Amino acid sequence: MKKYLLGSLAVFITYAVLDFIVHAVLLMGTYQATASLWRPEGEMNMGLMYLITAVTALTFTAIYAFHVRGTSVSAGVKYGLLYGIGGGFAWGFGTYAMMPIPMNLAWAWFVSFVVETAIAGAVAGWIVKPTA
Repeated sequence: MKKYLLGSLAVFITYAVLDFIVHAVLLMGTYQATASLWRPEGEMNMGLMYLITAVTALTFTAIYAFHVRGTSVSAGVKYGLLYGIGGGFAWGFGTYAMMPIPMNLAWAWFVSFVVETAIAGAVAGWIVKPTA
């Protein structure tokens, strides 16, 4: 349980850092160009966003810790890629199907989600090991 919680914390930090790089740096121009689609910055609920990230990190790590056999960095990356393809496709292109976001943003969300979850999987694989 200790390694699971430590792994979840590490995955949370990984997500938070990568989300900042992706959304506050790399995609900022795209968000500014589509400002009419988003809440103004003052209305965004960052506390809720961190809670969402925490719950995602806990569940991502729990699935890995309790259901992936032969835990390792390699297994974590494979798990993260699979998780990322499913989640990223749903998030990026599912949003595109429902909102007037540009196709390049759907692709950016998809690709960034796959990369983030692959890295998070590596982190989980490095930290979460089966007990002897």
